[in-house]
Amino acid sequence: MKKEKPRVLVAMSGGVDSSVAAALLKEQGYDVIGVTMQVWDYTQTDCSLEEGNGTCCSSIDVDDARSVADALEIPFYVINCENEFKQNVIDPFVDSYLKGETPIPCVNCNTYLKFDYLLDKMRELDCDYLATGHYAQVQTSPVSGKKSIVTSSDDWKDQTYFLFTLKSEIIDKLLFPVGTWKKPELREYAEKLSLPVAKKKDSTGICFVGNGDYSDFVARQAPDKVENLKGVLKKFPSGEVLAGHGGTHKFTYGQRKGLGVSWTEPLYVVKIEAETNTVWLGEEKYLYSSEVEVKDLNLLDDIESGEVLRVKIRFQHQGANAVVEKNGSDSLRLKFEQAQRSVTPGQAAVFYRDKQLVGGGWIL
Repeated sequence: MKKEKPRVLVAMSGGVDSSVAAALLKEQGYDVIGVTMQVWDYTQTDCSLEEGNGTCCSSIDVDDARSVADALEIPFYVINCENEFKQNVIDPFVDSYLKGETPIPCVNCNTYLKFDYLLDKMRELDCDYLATGHYAQVQTSPVSGKKSIVTSSDDWKDQTYFLFTLKSEIIDKLLFPVGTWKKPELREYAEKLSLPVAKKKDSTGICFVGNGDYSDFVARQAPDKVENLKGVLKKFPSGEVLAGHGGTHKFTYGQRKGLGVSWTEPLYVVKIEAETNTVWLGEEKYLYSSEVEVKDLNLLDDIESGEVLRVKIRFQHQGANAVVEKNGSDSLRLKFEQAQRSVTPGQAAVFYRDKQLVGGGWIL
């Protein structure tokens, strides 16, 4: 039987962005279904429950999402994804720290849950589209003519950095209703509709870590393995041993505080040598890199060797121009026009052509 209007599955996190996304789609005439993923046993983290604040506690967020769905009078489902979340997000996060890298779990969460697992649910529920509260837009590429992802109207909130692993063939099934909105306008709209999350603060940090320290979380998840990560701090590039350390998982590239040593000038983590558990400390000038190797590429549009693209090497990086040199179908080298600070293994290098997201990969 033919549907009277297009049906959309909306991923509702319990925050104001996805709540407004659901409200906008209903207002635009879609048949809206809300869904929230239960992804983690949050009793394992140190959650802070303060009224009106964004929380790391899934039970609170699920209740908030359900309240919004009730207010909008739309069907609402909760899906338990704890096993999928542990396998695709938690385990790689821990493994990355054990290898001396600094991971981005939000990318894996988007890839394997929000835009993989939920796409299956979208089809099961006979929906035409999957929508999220991401600050992003879908437009037509001027190069290939395909549907492509472009940055949102709110530059500060733009979240396209986390979407580079999506497959190009699913883009025409995606809706980002808040991509043309600025955050203050979005909150005003939520208050106008009297949505129960209108004044809820944005969540910050990594949800499953809570208020604790990343290294403590890794130690709880892999207590036997972190015991083997102890080593020494060395001065770069001389190799002088400065002190011992309690584990490479306690350090990240560019870190200055909490190093456990004193020196005549400020020192930073400039390299983590996982094979020998050596953490190298050097002056700030050693943090800068002009070239970087990128592996496990995912391209959403065509790029050419020698092309200059804007590259973001972390979420809040403004982006820098770099020449692309292809090494094959799965890797490439980036040559920055100006050396960049703290190019960190385990982070993503994400490529843009003007405002269009064209792909990305993982920094070696």
